[in-house]
Amino acid sequence: MKLYLSGHSDRYALEQLQLCLFPEEPMEFCEQPFRGDGAVSRLSYGTKYLTATARITRGGKTTHGVQRLPLEKESYALRRRILQRAYYLAALPQLPAAPPWGALSGVRPTKLTTRHLLEGGTAESADRLLDQSFFVTPARRQLCVRASLASLEAVRRLIPSDVSVYIGIPFCPTRCSYCSFVSQTEGSAGKLLTPYLDCLLREIETVGAGMKRAGLSLRTLYIGGGTPTTLSAEQMRLLMETVNRHFDLSRLMEYTVEAGRPDTIDTEKLAVIRDLGANRVSINPQTMNDAVLRAVGRPHTAADVERAYAQAVGAGFTSINMDLIAGLPGDDPAGFARSLDRVLALNPSNVTVHTLALKKGADLFSRREDLPPQAAVETMVEHANATLSGKGYAPYYLYRQKYMTGSLENVGWCRDGDLCLYNIYMMEELTDILALGGGAVSKRLLPDHRLERQCNPKYPKQYVERIEALLQEKTALLEELTSDGKAGIINRLNP
Repeated sequence: MKLYLSGHSDRYALEQLQLCLFPEEPMEFCEQPFRGDGAVSRLSYGTKYLTATARITRGGKTTHGVQRLPLEKESYALRRRILQRAYYLAALPQLPAAPPWGALSGVRPTKLTTRHLLEGGTAESADRLLDQSFFVTPARRQLCVRASLASLEAVRRLIPSDVSVYIGIPFCPTRCSYCSFVSQTEGSAGKLLTPYLDCLLREIETVGAGMKRAGLSLRTLYIGGGTPTTLSAEQMRLLMETVNRHFDLSRLMEYTVEAGRPDTIDTEKLAVIRDLGANRVSINPQTMNDAVLRAVGRPHTAADVERAYAQAVGAGFTSINMDLIAGLPGDDPAGFARSLDRVLALNPSNVTVHTLALKKGADLFSRREDLPPQAAVETMVEHANATLSGKGYAPYYLYRQKYMTGSLENVGWCRDGDLCLYNIYMMEELTDILALGGGAVSKRLLPDHRLERQCNPKYPKQYVERIEALLQEKTALLEELTSDGKAGIINRLNP
């Protein structure tokens, strides 16, 4: 769909909303006015009001939206809000149903409600904000506010010197058809794994030393991927022993290792992970339907998932997450419900329900075969939300992605207050994240609450080639890093 802006240049906000509302229509940004189908967003200043208007034409049908803001209240955030609201109101008559997230287009809707709560708002006023300002449906408002309440609990556990660390292992035994992450399969990059690990150990040593000099405390540690358990037991031991040697773990609240693929898990590897300090693992079937597993390129079976879960329990893990994806090829609501039931029968402390997102880097993006219709995916997600709530699980973190079926969301659920704190801190951007390994992105919170990112080389080969420069960049980052950026957030709850 074409998009033309008049009187403003807030292209990103409108493009993202247009992408959410009309995901099947290719985006075309226009520098000049056009005739025919497309969208026009205008902003104009009057003597008392700032007025945003939108006009959308599709198939000969034209609809309009208008929003106004008193000039004395103008700010960047409110100006963007009326632009999006006007566009949404113009789009709504063109849609088959009101979208669940209304005029919200960002990937982190909880940041809005969490900030509102941190500034003294209540759950009720946060709900009104989502309703009156963004037209979010009641079910999504409830999810969002409940997740933000969990974020407040996570913030209460922090002091300004706290940071989280992410260590990336961008290798997998095989590539799943829905995956868009940069990761090397074991067969195609086996020779690269050893030099990659050598460089990663050097980065761990550099970051650990810099944290000690800066007086920073490690509070959550997450080894993710890819599939970290692609490493052998001895490689995993070497990695975790290096972590223990160079990081002070005395204040560590949570230590997660993703063991996402059951075909990479055995008792020896799990014993190493548990003995060397991890207290949480993630075993991710994505589905418990063997036919669907084959359709997405995962060579294991549902029985392998149950075997791996039992091995994790036997190794002493009580905090275990399991992921499911709603909308995989060949699945349907009944099959997804059976997958959820088999997962819940294992009694995991966390269940994360993802909605399939057709990302450009994934095989499924171009080969969209046997995908369930949007209505079926919505049924899967609603069933999961109702079932998990009924079983005593609570939503604790939430995010969205581009090209997500039905413009829905991914939600992490936990029971007995067993939050994954790292996921909250990373998604809500509540504390500094030091990220190590190929493709990892460090996030530094500045004193004015802006975010500064430092990106490691994206591909493992580039990471190895650029390790010397990267270590210098990490050292410089740690020299600049202070607790001032976090204090503004944390001190609102811990004065």
